[in-house]
Amino acid sequence: MNAVEKIEEFNRFGSKLGLERMTELMNRLGNPQDGLKYIHVAGTNGKGSVCRYIYEALRANDYRVGIYTSPFLEVFNERIEFDGEYITDEELSRLTETVLSHVKDMTDEGFESPTEFEVVTAIAFVFFAEKHADYVALEVGLGGRGDSTNIIKDPLVSIITSISFDHTDRLGNTLAEIAAEKAGIIKPGCPVVSNVKDHEAAAVIARKAYETGSVLYDATKNKYGNTFRDLEGSKFTTMLQGTDYSDVEISMLGEHQIENCMTALAALEVMRRARQIKVERSRLYAGLAHAKQIGRLEVMEKEPYVILDGAHNEDGVRALSEAVGRYFPGKKILVACGMLKDKDTHAIVEKLSEFATDFIITEPKNPRALSTDSLEGLLKEAGRKCLLKGNTQEICEYAKEHKNEYDAVIFAGSLYLIGEVRGIVKKWQK
Repeated sequence: MNAVEKIEEFNRFGSKLGLERMTELMNRLGNPQDGLKYIHVAGTNGKGSVCRYIYEALRANDYRVGIYTSPFLEVFNERIEFDGEYITDEELSRLTETVLSHVKDMTDEGFESPTEFEVVTAIAFVFFAEKHADYVALEVGLGGRGDSTNIIKDPLVSIITSISFDHTDRLGNTLAEIAAEKAGIIKPGCPVVSNVKDHEAAAVIARKAYETGSVLYDATKNKYGNTFRDLEGSKFTTMLQGTDYSDVEISMLGEHQIENCMTALAALEVMRRARQIKVERSRLYAGLAHAKQIGRLEVMEKEPYVILDGAHNEDGVRALSEAVGRYFPGKKILVACGMLKDKDTHAIVEKLSEFATDFIITEPKNPRALSTDSLEGLLKEAGRKCLLKGNTQEICEYAKEHKNEYDAVIFAGSLYLIGEVRGIVKKWQK
C-alpha cells in the first residue's frame, strides 16, 4: 500500500471540524508548525488563486515558500508544494510513515483518530518545517474556525476572499453564519484582509476583527482601472494603502482573478509595510504574471478553444458565465459538465445555460456525484437538452470529435471532473 492509499484509508472517518484531534497529533510531532510564518487564506471561492499569487510573488523575490492547497486535480502531491516543486513520492512516503506512527499511538491510547484532511495537513506542516520555509501560503480546507489549518497561532495576515453559499450543512444556512465560521481564522492582533461583499457577512468579519484587536483592511474598497483583458490575461492599475500599482499583468483569466490578485496584493502590502517582507517591484510583478491555477479558466487548446474551469458552486459558475460573456460574446459554446449533488445544482445549470449552445454530461468520480439522469432532468427543466450522456472518457472523445463545430468547448461543474478531464485532454496534444 503506497502513501496516498494509506492516507485515503482515513476517509472513513469523514470530515469533522474541531481542533482537538489536530492539537493532540501536532503535540506528539513536536508542533513543527509553530516555527513557520503563514499567510492564512479562507473563503468560499478564490482562496486557491490568492494563495498562488502570494506564493509566486514571494518566490520571485527569492524567498523559500511553501503552499498548501486542496483538492488536487491530477496527482495527490499537488496539495503540498515548496519552491516550485511538489512534494516527492519519497518525501510523501517517509513523512506519511512518521505521522501515521503517531496516529497509531494516539488511537492505541484511546484518542479519536484524526481525519484524512488532518493527516495531510500534519504531513504538510512537518514537510515545510523540514524545508525551513520562509513563508507558507496556507489554504483553509473547510470553513475556518474548526479547520485543521487553524491550529496555527499568529499568521502574518489572515485573508478572507469571499463568502457565498457552500457546505451549508456544515457551515450554516445564512451568509452571516458562514462568515462567522470563516472569521474563526482571525487571531488576536493579526491583520485581516477581507474581500467579502455581502454587508451582513462583512459585518460579522469586522466585528470579529474588532473583538480580537486585529486591523481590518477592506479589499472591496480597492478600485482598479486602465484595464485590458484578452484570452492571454489582464492588465490593470490600482492604488493600495497609498501605494500605486500600475500596469499589473496577470495570466489567470476572468474579472474575478483581477479581484483575487488585488486581494493578494493588499496582503503583500500589509506585510511590506510591517517590514515582514522586502519585495522588489519588477520581481513582484513577474511573480504575479507567472501565477497560474490549473483547472481554473485554464486554456488547454486554441482554435477552437478548449477550456477547463472547476466552477463547482453558484458563485464560481457566475464568474465563469461573466468570463464567457466577455471573451466569447455570441459565440457557439459546447459545455461538458458533471457536478456533485450536494451543490445548488439548479442554480449551476441556470448559469451554465446562459452561455451554452449545447451540453454533454457525465458523472464525476465521487460518491456525491449527481447522476447523469438527474442532470439531464435539470437541463430539461431549464429548457435545454443534452447531446450525449456518458462517462468522462466518452464525453472527452465526443468533444474532441466535434470541437471544430464550436468556438469553444468548456468543461465545468466539479473539480473532481476537471482533474480527470485534464489528463485526457493533455493526451490529445501528443
